[in-house]
Amino acid sequence: MHKPEQIRGVSQAIDHLVQELIEKQQKDGRWTFCFESGPMTDSYMLLLYEILGLGKSEIREGLAERILSLSDQGVWKLYSDEKDGNVSATMESSLALVATGFKDPSDPVIKKSQNFVREQGGIDAMGSLTKVMLTLTGYNGWPHHAQVPVKIFLLPWWFPISFFDFVGFTRVHVAPILLASHREFTLKLPRGPVDATAWTGTRPEEVKRKEPLRDLEQKIHQLLPHATVNGNDLSRLAEKRGLRFILTRRESDGTLYSYFSSTFLMVFGLMALGYPRNHPVIVQAINGLEHFLMPVKGGLHLQETTSTVWDTALISYALQEAGVSAQHPAIQKGVRYLLSRQHVRYGDWALRNPGESPGGWGFSDINTMNPDLDDTSYSLRALGPSTRMDYQIFESWNRGGRWALSMQNRDGGWSAFEKNTDKKWPKVLLPATDARTVWTDPSTNDLTGRMLEWIGNHLGWKQGHPVVDRAVRFLLRNQESDGSWFGRWGIAYIYGTWAALTGLTAVELKHRDDSIRRGVDWLLSIQNKDGGWGESCESDVQRKYIPLNRSILVQTAWAVDALVAVYDRPVPALEAGVFRLLEMVKNMDSLEKYPTGGGLAGQFYIYYHSYPYIWPLVALSHYQKKFGKVEN
Repeated sequence: MHKPEQIRGVSQAIDHLVQELIEKQQKDGRWTFCFESGPMTDSYMLLLYEILGLGKSEIREGLAERILSLSDQGVWKLYSDEKDGNVSATMESSLALVATGFKDPSDPVIKKSQNFVREQGGIDAMGSLTKVMLTLTGYNGWPHHAQVPVKIFLLPWWFPISFFDFVGFTRVHVAPILLASHREFTLKLPRGPVDATAWTGTRPEEVKRKEPLRDLEQKIHQLLPHATVNGNDLSRLAEKRGLRFILTRRESDGTLYSYFSSTFLMVFGLMALGYPRNHPVIVQAINGLEHFLMPVKGGLHLQETTSTVWDTALISYALQEAGVSAQHPAIQKGVRYLLSRQHVRYGDWALRNPGESPGGWGFSDINTMNPDLDDTSYSLRALGPSTRMDYQIFESWNRGGRWALSMQNRDGGWSAFEKNTDKKWPKVLLPATDARTVWTDPSTNDLTGRMLEWIGNHLGWKQGHPVVDRAVRFLLRNQESDGSWFGRWGIAYIYGTWAALTGLTAVELKHRDDSIRRGVDWLLSIQNKDGGWGESCESDVQRKYIPLNRSILVQTAWAVDALVAVYDRPVPALEAGVFRLLEMVKNMDSLEKYPTGGGLAGQFYIYYHSYPYIWPLVALSHYQKKFGKVEN
């Protein structure tokens, strides 16, 4: 049985977190926290500035300082326990520092980075985006022919093979690469280095050129039988289609889909087609990217995107879970901000979901065409209590709910962005690279679990409803043999198991159910001696659970929240977890900033600055709500 002192500690921690979050809200209702990743975006922005002759000195210096602050004497890691170091991050960071004049090639830091990259395997050991960057800047050779033929732009989305078989966030990265690749476009960095031999051990002309994807070319040729009649004209038409695809998916700030990396590639794709460096589209894109800059410890960070809608939805929900009234000014301001960001435009999601009106929410502040299920479901949670007070809010909530429910895949699960976008040909015809996990948009355990939690706890639908039953079957099919679930967008098995357990219990799968019991047993089996939980980003790379051997605040909150959802009384393991959670909340400023968000396995991880506030508040609020409150 829990002690009154611990309940008092829970109440105090909740009050502290609530006050902290309310104080951090901006006047227009949004919450702005940093979406922090590794040095890739900072390095690429420095390279863009160098190529275009742009960038204020204070911004350049801030980016360089942040890159250097992440270095371990010339080796860069994406997470603290990454073995040896990260080849891509080391290559990108050290090249950017040399190419922009912040480090001399003879500097010991650069020499160590060059030795490290060579020892790890050079270009062959790098991530796919790093290889593309090196190719665009002349340090790696293009294949003799485009790996994916540019004529794929000509195939309708409903063909057996189509450019639209890639998920949207991949399409906006692939499209500019195809345009640049088709013309074998490169642009040398003004200040060098002359080549990357010191890092890779090989010159661009010595790099073995890849053979074209003959099987894919043949398939496209079969679908475009007239391609040989006037091939050049078709190629030009394909380029025009690709260009139109890019230009029509720019946001109002000039960025492509509001991502840094796709906008970086867009600049090269446009220049490959003859756009001058000072073209208004390119200048606007750079100006838009500068709005992603955020001061962090060590310097300036260029975020991959902003997480404003995500943070505002989560915090508005978390505060209400903690007992803050829907009528509280902070909640009302947050609701108004979210209402202003609900989508009214049809996006690419509508191709496979015809007949449904827009109504979702996107991740970033300026996202208007690429909604996702996570942002939508948490915006709906945030808006829900206010629907009783304002019919207009109810209408928006209803529109968003219909959109989210309509996005359920035929296998019963939910994907992040699009519906039924998981064709097999990319995994069969394209080379096996780190990009395999982002080519399509399959259903995931984490998205499905969180949608079930919203459906069960906020809509009130339970087992027996066809939507619920299909989703439950999906989760049960995808449970690992050890009882855990893998989570695609977080780290990784703790994250997925939390989402699955909270979702399944919300629709009234009881704790005696075998799948629930196995999931709980797994969570208890990996609990640390101090009562907390911690999982390495290496789990995402290896696709098996890798312990971190120390407790992480956010992951401990996820595990505690899962146990609260399952148990009818506070068992000792849960009490130990809550006690450790309270300790970490009390000492938050001194805790390790370990990434708990996943983007691309082995290449991109996120430390959400908002998460140490949000998820402990949610877990502790659920604990207090379920197991009672002691008055001071």
